[in-house]
Amino acid sequence: MTLPTTARRTLAALLTAPLLAASLVGCSDDDADPDTSPVSPSSTIPRTDGPSPLATPEPGRFPTYVAIGDSFTAAPLAGPTGDQSCLRSAQNYPAQVAEALGARLTDVSCTGADTAALVGAQRVLQGGAVPPQLQALQPDTSLVTIGIGGNDFGIYSTLTGSCVQAAQQDPDGSPCRTTLGRDGVAELRSNIRTVGDRLVAVVEGVRNRAPEAEVVVVGYPEIVPSDRTCPDLLPLATGDYPFAAAMNELLADVQEEAAERADVPYVDLYAASDGHDVCSDDPWINGRTTSAATALAFHPLKVEQEAVAGLVLEKLADDED
Repeated sequence: MTLPTTARRTLAALLTAPLLAASLVGCSDDDADPDTSPVSPSSTIPRTDGPSPLATPEPGRFPTYVAIGDSFTAAPLAGPTGDQSCLRSAQNYPAQVAEALGARLTDVSCTGADTAALVGAQRVLQGGAVPPQLQALQPDTSLVTIGIGGNDFGIYSTLTGSCVQAAQQDPDGSPCRTTLGRDGVAELRSNIRTVGDRLVAVVEGVRNRAPEAEVVVVGYPEIVPSDRTCPDLLPLATGDYPFAAAMNELLADVQEEAAERADVPYVDLYAASDGHDVCSDDPWINGRTTSAATALAFHPLKVEQEAVAGLVLEKLADDED
């Protein structure tokens, strides 16, 4: 998703460090092809403490797989970086799903992407641009996963950027919600619901370009708890935790409703990640500190991506029955 200013600065510093730079592969305006890589078949994916697939689809059912999404699909720094421009992990959930399926993966997920990036070029952190994500689809594409929407209208940056900054004014109150006011909160809710309409349109766009593909919408996880605080990891004001948690849940609900309207399978990551928020003892989402060895601030950890891969495979197997 779009990065708060502090995270962007920290990430920029990390990307200049030899430790990380050696493992990154960049592209420019003249070299902006999606990451297309054959992945060898595997009967298993890495084990996690989270959900694991009860079954996997029939081998060879999905020979070509396109992954569309933002940073919660790209999973920046959650494993070796395979694409520098989009900060895409080589071990994100699409890579793991493709390995389990023996599918040829084209992963165009990109940090900072919103739904506009699916039909227009996206400017990226390293400079230059990447092509519209829907361009990766072909008539013979057999599987498409979609995880997008939180960057539209600056929703994610409001919750992890503006609300975090507001906490400095009144750490024991609810300065973010107070600053937004009734009209601002209503607008935020309206914008989140509009994401649902856009997501339905995205599915339609995918179907137009890849009419034979199985399309799966992957929701967002639980990031913010409503019943506890952890200012060292998630520095929101005490009174803003329930507000941010409610917006987090609303976004996931809207994604699920959109998948139902579009008549495509939905991976309910919000429900699956219950108890794995930033403040939990077993988090799936990183806290405020960006680490080249862990994950970008407020973004998925490797364990979360492993869990998502398992859930996607389980969903595909269930739909096969």
